[in-house]
Amino acid sequence: MLHIDVVWVDAQGLVQEKTVQLAQGACLQDALAACDVLLLPAQSCGIWGRAKALDYALQAGDRVEVYQPLKVDPKVARRERFAKQGARSAGLFASRRAHSKAGY
Repeated sequence: MLHIDVVWVDAQGLVQEKTVQLAQGACLQDALAACDVLLLPAQSCGIWGRAKALDYALQAGDRVEVYQPLKVDPKVARRERFAKQGARSAGLFASRRAHSKAGY
């Protein structure tokens, strides 16, 4: 028997975790079915932070995670934050020592 942890976020936004026991040769889809978790088309799942296909064979001690889609592209969010903060108050230029060269 395989002991598998399954982690997902429910409809209320709360993190749920359940440990299930599956037979040898079980796949990701079997673990999700054992917890009654349905994947939406925009969601993906994986093992320990690495995306895997639903037919991936599980091993003992795996942690199955259901990932939510990103709401904002991280690169776009960083550019917007930087534009709002200004070039002098973020990054290398935020903590400049007195009488030093730019960027140090």
